[in-house]
Amino acid sequence: MQPTLIRRQLGGIVPPKIATPSILSSGQGAGLGPLVNFYSKLPKGPAPTPALRGIKERFFNGKNASAAPLVWGILGIFGLSYTLDYQMHLKHHKNHPH
Repeated sequence: MQPTLIRRQLGGIVPPKIATPSILSSGQGAGLGPLVNFYSKLPKGPAPTPALRGIKERFFNGKNASAAPLVWGILGIFGLSYTLDYQMHLKHHKNHPH
């Protein structure tokens, strides 16, 4: 691949180069204006809470605490294993009567 193609593909991932070595080494505060402007536009304060919560937070913590997911998980595993065991049993008796 050519370097320009790689640069174009990574353009959305890699942030723009705001502070250049010449601006930083000049010692003048006015040269840092673009950097200060960039950081002043970033959101301030705590990050918003995510809309999607995990299973533990949704079912086991807080006012909605319940063991229902654990019970349903155990029942699901039991039902699946019973179904597989029953099918294996039928296949065994189909080929070997008695």
